[in-house]
Amino acid sequence: MSASPWPVDFLDVLDARRRIAPYLVPSPLRRYPTLDAAVGGGIRVHVKHENHLPTNAFKVRNALSVLTRLSAEERRRGIVGATRGNHGQGLAWAGSALGIPVTVCVPEGNNPEKNAAMVGDGATLVEAGRDYDEAVAAADRLVRERGLRLVHSTNDPDVIAGAGTMTVEILEAEPRLDAIVYSIGGGSQAVGGMIAARTLAPSVVIYGVQAAGASAIHDSWRAGRPLSKESAVTIADGLATRNTYPATFEALRAGLAGFVTVEEAEIAEAIRLLLTTTHNLAEGAGAAGLAGLLRLRDELAGKNVAIVISGGNIDRETLKKVLDGRI
Repeated sequence: MSASPWPVDFLDVLDARRRIAPYLVPSPLRRYPTLDAAVGGGIRVHVKHENHLPTNAFKVRNALSVLTRLSAEERRRGIVGATRGNHGQGLAWAGSALGIPVTVCVPEGNNPEKNAAMVGDGATLVEAGRDYDEAVAAADRLVRERGLRLVHSTNDPDVIAGAGTMTVEILEAEPRLDAIVYSIGGGSQAVGGMIAARTLAPSVVIYGVQAAGASAIHDSWRAGRPLSKESAVTIADGLATRNTYPATFEALRAGLAGFVTVEEAEIAEAIRLLLTTTHNLAEGAGAAGLAGLLRLRDELAGKNVAIVISGGNIDRETLKKVLDGRI
C-alpha cells in the first residue's frame, strides 16, 4: 500500500486552530458585486482577506502553529527561518508574542520594507544568497552551527496545519462554495486547504495558480515528478521558489483539479482590479488567485468561488510600476 500524500490530517488542523485562537481572530470573507461583474461568467467571488491579519498575510497562522508547539528548550534556543518577506514577518510577530528569539535569513538585496518590518518585530536579520532557496541553505547552516530550530515556510507539518485553519474559516462562512483557487509558492496554503475541504466540503474543487516566471511546482505537477528551475523571477515574492517540497508535492498531485500559470501582466492587472473593486492592496502572491480565476473563468462559470488575498505587503516601488501600467 502506498503512503498517504497528506502530511497532516484534519484533527491536526483543528488542534492548530485551538492553539492560535488566543492570538488571531478569523479574517473576513467578503463579496463585491463590482468584482463579480469584472470577472464575469456569472461567477460569485468570495474574497478571503488574509491581508487583514497581523503582518498583513496568512503566514502568521503558520508561524503561530509551529511556535505554540515548541518545547521549552526549543523556545530558549530560538528559531530560524528563510523568507522573501511574509514567512519571516509571521515568525517575527509570533516570536515577539511568545517571547521566542527569531532569526530570519533573507536573500541579499531583499526588499528593504519587508526587512524593516521583520526587524521591527524583533527578529535578527541575516542577508545571504541570491534568492529564497539560497537563503534556506543559510538557515540550515545556522541550525547546525547554533542549534536553532528550523521553521521552514513549507516543509513542516505544523506549518501546513496552521495554513489549513484559513480554509476552515472559509467553509464555515460559506458552506455552499463550489471551488477555491489558491496561489502556490511552496503549497502550504493549498495543501492545508485541501485537508480541511476533504472533511468539511468534499465536493469543493481545488485549483492552483503559480507565476509563469516561477513555475517549478506547476511544471513538476504537469510532469508528474519533481523538477527544479535555475531561477524564479516574478513580482510575486511569495511564489518565487525554484523547487518542489516533499511535504506538499504529492498532496498537490493528489488533490488539485487543475493548475495554471499566469504572466506578470496578469498578476499586475489582478492587483489593480482588487484595488478598484475592494479597495484593498494585494501583493503579487495575494493577487495571483484572482489572476488564476480569470484564466479559469470559462471552467468555473456560474460557480461560487473563493479566492484569497494571502498578503498585502506590496512594496512602494512595485506598486508604482503596477499602477502606472509598467508591469
